Formats: sequence, C-alpha cells, structure tokens
Amino acid sequence: MTGPQAQMLSGDRLHLNQGPIDLILGARGPGRAAFFAAATARFQTVLQELVAELANLRRADPPPLSGPVARRMQAAITPLAVEFVTPMAAVAGAVADEILQTAPPELPMAYVNNGGDIAFQLAPGQSFAVAMVGGSLTLPAAAPWRGLATSGRGGRSHSLGIADAVTVIARTAAQADAAATMIANRVDLPGHPAISRMPACHLSPDSDLGDRPVTTGLARLTAAETAQALAAGAAYAETLQLRGLIGGAQLCLNGATRQTGPDILTKDPAHA
Repeated sequence: MTGPQAQMLSGDRLHLNQGPIDLILGARGPGRAAFFAAATARFQTVLQELVAELANLRRADPPPLSGPVARRMQAAITPLAVEFVTPMAAVAGAVADEILQTAPPELPMAYVNNGGDIAFQLAPGQSFAVAMVGGSLTLPAAAPWRGLATSGRGGRSHSLGIADAVTVIARTAAQADAAATMIANRVDLPGHPAISRMPACHLSPDSDLGDRPVTTGLARLTAAETAQALAAGAAYAETLQLRGLIGGAQLCLNGATRQTGPDILTKDPAHA
C-alpha cells in the first residue's frame, strides 16, 4: 500500500488519499492554506491508527478504544447499540470529523468530504449547501447539524436493507454515518422473493457483519411495496430524530422518497 497522498484540485480544493480513505477538503477564507497544511499533517497516520485497532472496530461489543478516530466511531454507535452495530458503521464520518478538527476556528466555512460523508464547519451567518435527489439541502449555521452522511444498497459498504440511498444530518459526520447505516438497514421487506441476499462473509471474508445476509440484488417492486419499505425506514428515522440523535433524513427507493425533519430537509427551489 502506498503512503498518504495529497494533491490540490481545481476550485482550490485538496485531495487526500490512502488506501480506502479518499477525502476532498474545501474552505472559504484566508485560513484555508493553514487548514490544508494541518489536515495533510494529521492525515499521515489516520489509516495506520485504524488498522492497529481493526479487530476491535469490527466487534459489536468492543472494549474501550484508544485512537481518536476509533473513539469517535465508538461514541457514534453507542446510542444505537441496542441493535447489532459495530464501530465500522461510523468509520467514514469519523475520519471526516477528525480531519475537520484541524480547521482554524476563524474560517467562515470548511468541509471534509469522505466519499459523501461530510463534516463541515460554519461561522455565524454562513450556510452549507449539498445537492440531493430532486433538489439541494441548505444547512444554516444557526442549526446544530455539522455532519451529513449517505448509506444504502450499492454503496461502499454492504447493506442489510434495500434502500437506494438514505441521507442523514446529525451533529457530527460520525453520528450521521452510523444513523444512515441503521436507517438504510430498516428500509426492507424481509423475506420478499424480489430481494437477493448472501452472507456478508461470503462477499468479504473479513466483514464486520459476519454471516448476516446482505442485499446483493433487487428485482421489481410494486409502488405499494416500495412505500411499505420506505415507511419502515422512516418510522425508525423518526425515533432517532425524537431522541435528538439526528436532525432529519431523506430515504430513496425506486424513484420514491420519504423525508423526516421537514424544517431541516427543505429543497432549494432553484435546484428542484
């Protein structure tokens, strides 16, 4: 495996990459160069820190973890651990959160995008806009949400459900990542013949999901079946929102969508 790579991109963005970690960083303000330098320095050891604790990160009942990213992962899943979940459900968001911590506090806006799982910093009066299915999501600095993540079938990780995509906003990217994973698992029609599944370990021998059946294919569903699967995921998302764990979620399946948190997940008419 090659060492950490750093490269400037068009639009004054920074690309950091090593192994499975692929980050795009952006910022506004005169402290941007300092942010990029500090982020590059911090990135040098992130992957090796995770590898050192990988066996425990793949456990649903890990002992207290020691690395800063690993601790972020463990903290993000703890409120969800009444069900099966491992710290790996929050890995992408936790890495984004960790790298964002290197941003100078005076920057008006800064973000770290880890494959669609995004941690961002906003000064008062600023906002952060993200493109979504059918429009865009604009988050103001006055809201407490500083993390966004997307999970679902066909993403970078295996899913127990059938959602095309579930996007979640939360206080941190790690929390959004873990919640998006769990909500996407709930968008499901257990036992439906249109859904193909296979034990995760048959696809990835070292998967943290072990022999749990993950979705490998989805045939045609009726509109009613699609609505039923989305309703199951939305009901779970609403419980997380009532507990204050997320700010809202958008669930997508077969061209249909469901949203929770209508005051937060508002489409931008200019992008509709």
